[in-house]
Amino acid sequence: MLEFVFEVVGELLIQLVLETLAELGLHSRRQRRKPVNPAVAAFGYAIFGASAGGLSLVLFPESLVPEGWRLANLIVSPVIAGAAMVGIGAWRAKLGQELVRMDRFLYGYLFALALAAVRYQFAG
Repeated sequence: MLEFVFEVVGELLIQLVLETLAELGLHSRRQRRKPVNPAVAAFGYAIFGASAGGLSLVLFPESLVPEGWRLANLIVSPVIAGAAMVGIGAWRAKLGQELVRMDRFLYGYLFALALAAVRYQFAG
């Protein structure tokens, strides 16, 4: 049972670490530009998440979640990751920092869902 918990938490940590690194990268590249259409931005975050999922397969080719729980992980982990991005966004707002779209639930969720979908489909 303890092994199962470590496997699920490990898969979630992969998503959270990659999403946090992406968020940090977006903050470091933040420039004042004309705002992008939200639908285009959502598509971009999904592509970015799928790319991170591909990168995660290079680093961790095997799924850490047992076969019977992989679908549940695909559903639950992106929700947790999106909520974590909201927390990071609230922390940044409290510090007076400008927020990027990934600091909001929907964009963080889309990134994590695309990442999890790639891992669900291709992790062994």
